Amino acid sequence: MLVRQTRAEFLKLWRVPAFSATSLLLPIVFYAFIGIGQASQVLQGTHVTFGAYFLASMSVYSVANVMIFSFGISVATERGMKTDLLMRATPLPPLVYLLSRCITAIVFAALTLAVLFPFAYIAGGVRLEAEQWFTLAYRVLLGSIPFIALGFAIGYLSGPNSAVAVINLIYLPTAFASGLFFPKQLLPQIIQNVSPYLPLYRFGQLGWDAVGAKWFGYPTFWVNRVHIAAEELGTVPEGVGKDLNDLATFVQARR
Repeated sequence: MLVRQTRAEFLKLWRVPAFSATSLLLPIVFYAFIGIGQASQVLQGTHVTFGAYFLASMSVYSVANVMIFSFGISVATERGMKTDLLMRATPLPPLVYLLSRCITAIVFAALTLAVLFPFAYIAGGVRLEAEQWFTLAYRVLLGSIPFIALGFAIGYLSGPNSAVAVINLIYLPTAFASGLFFPKQLLPQIIQNVSPYLPLYRFGQLGWDAVGAKWFGYPTFWVNRVHIAAEELGTVPEGVGKDLNDLATFVQARR
């Protein structure tokens, strides 16, 4: 039953070009307009190119976009057509219905990455280790699951005619303010102060850290227990200590 319902949900979204084509192609369009021209530039304080950084950003943007739009708009539309009432009258268990939609959204999100990754490799010249490609993919796929709840909230709190406008009003400004399109350091100071509290910024850190852009992701601390010469870490650490007590002090100082 779950397999059949998942197939039905997938075909329902796939046969809507406004959703399927947009989900697959929009991240590529953004990458072509913004990422390719400066893909070879190296980010300050790292050995990571802007092309790799923007690949991580668009990966985060694309999968979260699928989660929010697939649930937000479709749920609002089904509510407007009373399809949700019809589904309640069928023998289909609610858990199967929910799981089928979640699986469908994750499959669509994986398809967007399957299109985006080769484009960034060929057009943007992004070169990552196999482990980095895999880490980036599984992090953004798993990290996108909480955005399903946001999609459901929008779908149930807005009507079928206003869902698209509400999503664009919330999602696009949040994406820009989180540094997904341009590094946070280039945004106005007031936006920089707000961005750490935005869910897309924290989600973006998972992707940026996967490609090694620590300046835009997690801070790096090197535990140098035996006081050896500085190693080539691929990034400049923000702190160095001799043991985990120094690490704890470093973390406490950043709070």
